Amino acid sequence: MRKFVSLFFLLGAAFLAGAKQFPSPNADFVLIKGGTFTMGSPESEDWRSNDETQHSVTVASFYMAKFEVTQKEWREIMRKNTGSFSGDSLPVESVTWLEAVEFCNALSKLDGRTPVYMFSDGGRTVSWNRGANGYRLPTEAEWEYAARAGSNTPFYSKKVPGADDVNFYGHYPYQIEQNYFNDEVLETRPGVYRGTTVAVGSFKPNPNGLYDIYGNVGEWCFDYYGNYGKAAQTNPTGAESGTRRVYRGGGWNDFGKNLRSAYRAALQQTSAAYNVGLRLVLNADDSVQGTVTTKEAVAKNAKSAGNEKTLIIFYSWSGNTRGVAKEIQRQTGFDTVEIELEHPYSSNYNTVLNEAQRDQHKQARPALKTKIDAKKWAEYGRIIIGYPNWWASIPMPIATLLESYDFSGKTILPFCSHGGGRFGQSITAISKLAPNAKIGDGLSVHYSGGSSLSKDVEKWLKKCGVN
Repeated sequence: MRKFVSLFFLLGAAFLAGAKQFPSPNADFVLIKGGTFTMGSPESEDWRSNDETQHSVTVASFYMAKFEVTQKEWREIMRKNTGSFSGDSLPVESVTWLEAVEFCNALSKLDGRTPVYMFSDGGRTVSWNRGANGYRLPTEAEWEYAARAGSNTPFYSKKVPGADDVNFYGHYPYQIEQNYFNDEVLETRPGVYRGTTVAVGSFKPNPNGLYDIYGNVGEWCFDYYGNYGKAAQTNPTGAESGTRRVYRGGGWNDFGKNLRSAYRAALQQTSAAYNVGLRLVLNADDSVQGTVTTKEAVAKNAKSAGNEKTLIIFYSWSGNTRGVAKEIQRQTGFDTVEIELEHPYSSNYNTVLNEAQRDQHKQARPALKTKIDAKKWAEYGRIIIGYPNWWASIPMPIATLLESYDFSGKTILPFCSHGGGRFGQSITAISKLAPNAKIGDGLSVHYSGGSSLSKDVEKWLKKCGVN
């Protein structure tokens, strides 16, 4: 086991910004010296999202682990295995935010440090003792500051990372708009897609000495997801309440656009994903004190569990998603609606590539021909939403749907058809556009289909408690 767990520490005598230095961690942590940077992305950055508003942020110094937490380290602390992939040196994944902070506390106790987090309300209320010297998750600002390493470009290097630099969906590196649509020579050529996590530290580190800060697995942060605003901030910790926790960095199945330093992903704190893990942080000094208390917001008008009237609604271009929707409808008898557009995408494959990617690039909201009566919509407590996973995200007609109807208190069960990237960042997109809905377990079905579809749907419905 790589030893970030050690019962003896070198007592530091140095001072940072006039504050007393904490006992130093071992060599698997690096000191990230505090400073001020511009968080977020400029409006000119290709593939940016509207939630990346630029603003000035100052952070205090902190230590950050060089590597993502491995499966072996997780197992030795939590006494259980987890993850979609198996290997001691692989990063742990498929862990919830709540499990991640429990791991931090357990490791702190083992290491003779003061646990950082306190829980009440069954984990709905979490308090962070900012002066404690235990292990913790980075704040969203700390993560971006450490990832950028002084840069103001989409990545810490001006060169766009490729499959030889990062573990991601290497067929689709980050490309500026004219490269997509004018077929210009790319700075970074498409490369291998591994389809799995790889051993931590497999690639060169960023200038701060951090390995896999992009790709491999996304990394949980402390913050609830919310709007930044434009005002300058010092040591921000995110919103006091919310329904989604932030994770950063992108994973093994993400496209290059979702690895950017400014890209923000978010899931419920009780949700786990096969491309999300964690990286540890320690305070470097006692310059930041106090307690931050966060509380999970509860959606209004929530329906009783197991008592929902259910609607299947889906968007399909080639027919793959429609086939899955028909199988779900066959097994359940639920009401079903197919989304149609006022101005449909081209039926020609090459043309639709340009049309749909243009819409994603500018975050367009294509108008829907399909309309659902408001009173009828209010009757449904559970919405099964289906779509093709286009370029690691939702098609923009699904974004239009999510912003056209009130999903407050409803449960969303997503399903997608895909060519190898499973859900990509599509569930994050749904989570951010429907913040007051509960997101349940999803079903991803490969385009190639196969004879197992009926059993896969049956198994998924049973897992979700759907009759």
